[in-house]
Amino acid sequence: MKLVLASSNAGKLAELRDLLGDAFALHAQSEFDVADADESGLSFVENAILKARHAARATGLPALGDDSGLCVDALDGAPGLYSARYAGTHGNSSANIDKLLRELDGVEDRNRTARFVCVLALVRHANDPQPLIAEGVWEGSILHARHGSNGFGYDPVFFSPAHGCSAAELDALVKHRDSHRGMALARLKKRLEQAA
Repeated sequence: MKLVLASSNAGKLAELRDLLGDAFALHAQSEFDVADADESGLSFVENAILKARHAARATGLPALGDDSGLCVDALDGAPGLYSARYAGTHGNSSANIDKLLRELDGVEDRNRTARFVCVLALVRHANDPQPLIAEGVWEGSILHARHGSNGFGYDPVFFSPAHGCSAAELDALVKHRDSHRGMALARLKKRLEQAA
């Protein structure tokens, strides 16, 4: 099945391609000259659906919208929906991490709890009245400094208690399986199997 990823994020595309395997031929919306959708929703679910509908409308193909982010308890859920542009420029991971660490300066370890959230929305066509929705949540905390060089985004400062290291120190296969995106995709696959 040919599927358009409603994102221009190369990290997400690589991760989702690895996770999907041969079940789908996943193409970035940029391959079809589709610009990013306006993320005007007030939740990850709304934005994932907006993105998927936008890509499906522009390409005429089924589309997968992924909206995800990092929610930090001590910051009332920030950066949340604005994770990719937390420091002002979209996709500047280094600046986003620097801002996050500044905001958490002086916050004790026990109060640095956080989670990665991923919502996937699959639409069969732009006006699909029943998008398939799947969510994954990865619990952890924010480190005081960067550790590791794998992954992307906030991975170097996200500590996973289940693994005893940062997300950026995990082997790609382990991260893909256990991450918020991995959990969401596993649930989406089950939904697809049930709908087939």
